[in-house]
Amino acid sequence: MKFSKMALTAIAAAGLATAAHAQGVSVGATVYGPEGNSVGTIESVADGVVTVDTGKHRAPLPANAFGEGEQGPTITVTKAQLNAMLDEQVAAANAKRDAALVETAAVITADDQQLGVVKSVEGDNVIVTGAETDLNLLREHFAVNQNGQLMVLFTEAQIDQALAAQTAAAQGGQGAAEGSR
Repeated sequence: MKFSKMALTAIAAAGLATAAHAQGVSVGATVYGPEGNSVGTIESVADGVVTVDTGKHRAPLPANAFGEGEQGPTITVTKAQLNAMLDEQVAAANAKRDAALVETAAVITADDQQLGVVKSVEGDNVIVTGAETDLNLLREHFAVNQNGQLMVLFTEAQIDQALAAQTAAAQGGQGAAEGSR
């Protein structure tokens, strides 16, 4: 799941877009709402997406959602409204994830590689049986992608790197224990 794409679609549909594109949309700029109050700070600007840090969320907004006010870039919602929209989206995404996160569910990586199947879910702890080993992950490490598939929020390379580091640490610990005998 590309949360940022989902957020962009929902926020654009909520009527944030304005007719004029603001000139002051740049990293570090404060974004103001319709009442002149601070909504957040621009964290990044890339590929037509402006990420605003509200202090609670990092909100990906379309660049054309910004107008220019006396104080700087503006949007048509308040900080509370923006946070509420994102809270709803996060809750909906988490509900989809939790419904899909069941034993025997197939799991893919963030780069669409087969990872394995869910072996068990106990609270926030999830064990995925992979081709070579079981992986201990947390519920927050999962999402449902745009195709409805359960995925872990890591690429295959990131998982391989973490497993290699874990193996190296375990071998280093064994070597230290053997050297002290």
